[in-house]
Amino acid sequence: MLSYQPPSRRNLLKSIGGLTVGMAATSGGLLASASSAHADTATSTVRPHAGLDIVEQNENDARMWYYRFRTDAIGWDPAVNVMVPEGYRNDGRTYPVLYLLHGGGLNQDFRSWDNSGIRELAAEHQLIIVMPDGGPAGWYSNPVTSNTGPRNWETFHMSQLVPWIDANFRTHAEFDGRAVAGFSMGGFGALKYAAKYYGHFASVSSYSGPASMRRDAGAVTHWANVTSAAAELAGGTVYGVPWDEARVSADNAVENIGRYRGKRVFMVAGDSPDPINWFDRITEGEVLAGQREFRAGLDAAGIAHESHEAAGGHFIRGDLVAADLDGIVGRLRAAG
Repeated sequence: MLSYQPPSRRNLLKSIGGLTVGMAATSGGLLASASSAHADTATSTVRPHAGLDIVEQNENDARMWYYRFRTDAIGWDPAVNVMVPEGYRNDGRTYPVLYLLHGGGLNQDFRSWDNSGIRELAAEHQLIIVMPDGGPAGWYSNPVTSNTGPRNWETFHMSQLVPWIDANFRTHAEFDGRAVAGFSMGGFGALKYAAKYYGHFASVSSYSGPASMRRDAGAVTHWANVTSAAAELAGGTVYGVPWDEARVSADNAVENIGRYRGKRVFMVAGDSPDPINWFDRITEGEVLAGQREFRAGLDAAGIAHESHEAAGGHFIRGDLVAADLDGIVGRLRAAG
C-alpha cells in the first residue's frame, strides 16, 4: 500500500516548504503517464531476492516495468519503476544501470521521473534505469528515530534493491556498470550513496541537490530533521536531536571529498531563483552555495568534475539531464 499522511501532518509540510519539497512532477513536464499498478504474474521475469518479496508487478509496457515489494526495511510496501532499453526482452545483452532518485514532497515517489519525461530523455540510451521509492522525506537514510515503523531507505536501496536488480536483470554488476543520479533530495541521496558506497557507482550526478550539510548553521541537516519529522517519521528524525554527528559526517559530501576520486561527477544548480518566491530563493540559494563549496573541495583535491550554474531556480532541466545521460553512458561499461 502507499504511504498515507494524516491531514495535519500534510498541512504542516506544505506550510514549512523547503529543500525536500521537490518539483519533479511539474517542472519537468508531464510528458509520460505513470506506470500501471496492476499485477502481471503470468509473464514475470523476476524472483524474490535480498529480503524483497514481490507483492505486485506489471511488465506489460515495452520499456517501463513496475514492481512493489514487501520488506522489513520499510513499514509499507515500496515500489520501483525499471526502464529497460528497447528490445531488452529478446536481445540477450547485458547493460549498465543508472539508479535515478526522486526529490522530496508528498507527491513524489517512484513515478516522479516517469512523470518528468525520462522515457523521452533516455529513449536512445543503452542502459537500464532504476527509479525507486525514497519516501516523501526519507532523505535516503536510515533514521535515528521513527514513530511510525521502519523507514530504512538506505538499507532498502543499498542492501536490498541493488542486489535484487543484479539478480533479476542482465546488468554489469560492478563499479563500472553503475551510476547514481537524482533531483533535489534525490541529488543529495546520489552524492551520499556514491561516497558512502564507494565501490558501487562509477558516476554520480546531482540535479539541484544539496552538497553541504553544515554550512549556514547546518541548514540542510536541520531541514532534513524538520521535514522527516513532519512527513515521514511521525515526529522522529533522520539525524536525531541533538544530531548524531557521525551520521552527519558520513552523509556530508563536503566531508568526503576523497571518496569521489576515480568517479565521474556531474552537478547542476540554478543561479537565479525567482526573487519573489521564497521557497525557490531559499532552496536553490542553499543548493548553489553548497555545490560551490563542494566544487572548491574537489578542485583542491584535483578531482575532475562537470558543473553547471544555469538560469532559474529549483527545477529539473531536461536539456542538462539529457547531456548528463550521454556522459553517464560514456563513462560506464557499454552494453554488450
